[in-house]
This record gives sequence, structure tokens and C-alpha cells, in this order.
Amino acid sequence: MAGRSIPFSPASPDSAPFWQAAGEGRLLLRRCDACKRVHWYPRPICPHCGGATAWQEASGRGTIYSHSVMRRAPEPYAIAYVRLEEGTTMMTNIVDCEFDAIHVGQPVRVIFVPRDGAPPMPMFTPEAAA
Repeated sequence: MAGRSIPFSPASPDSAPFWQAAGEGRLLLRRCDACKRVHWYPRPICPHCGGATAWQEASGRGTIYSHSVMRRAPEPYAIAYVRLEEGTTMMTNIVDCEFDAIHVGQPVRVIFVPRDGAPPMPMFTPEAAA
């Protein structure tokens, strides 16, 4: 990720807790107070039922649902949908691994990639084989 810049716009009041937690190495999600469903991307109104939501700390673990490797980019990178243990799906990057080894169903865990002048970005890396 060293050569690839990830833009950042200043945190809004709604997203500030997310970025603060990312700076502390924690992944936050929003859970609906009414229907109890977790969703990504974080927003104050539940996309499922319209109820109010509250922050919840995530386990940081999930499995790859689908992925693609961008090999024609100046610096190749992998993107994926990761199904989190909490039940929601998050689009993210898969880092610190051989791209040819990435596969659907692969267990992954969150890591926080530092960025210049911005909070670290949550991305995922494969779990170590047991």
C-alpha cells in the first residue's frame, strides 16, 4: 500500500466516532435500536427499518464473500466484499498477502493501515492458518 494514496475527507459529526475508534485500532459498526440489524456503511438511520442506530464494536473478523485483484493499476491491489461476523458485508481492501492466494470463504481479520494526515484505514488480511 506504500505507493497508493487513499483520499480522506474530514470526518463529519456522524462519522467522527468511527474514525476515532479506527485511530485506536477498533472497528465500529452501527446497530439498529429497533430491528437490531447491523449495517455498513455507518449511518444514524437504519437502512432496513428507518430506526435510530447506535455504535457497536465489531469483532474485526469475517470471511471473503467475493474479491477482485486490480493488476493493471500502477500498484496492484485487491478489493473484496467481506462478510463480517456481525452479519453485514463491507467493501474493503485485502492486504499483506499474495493476491493469487485470496479465495472466497477465506477467513480474514481487520488491520488498520496508517495514512499521512488522516486516521488509519480499516482493511483486512487473511487469518493465519491454524
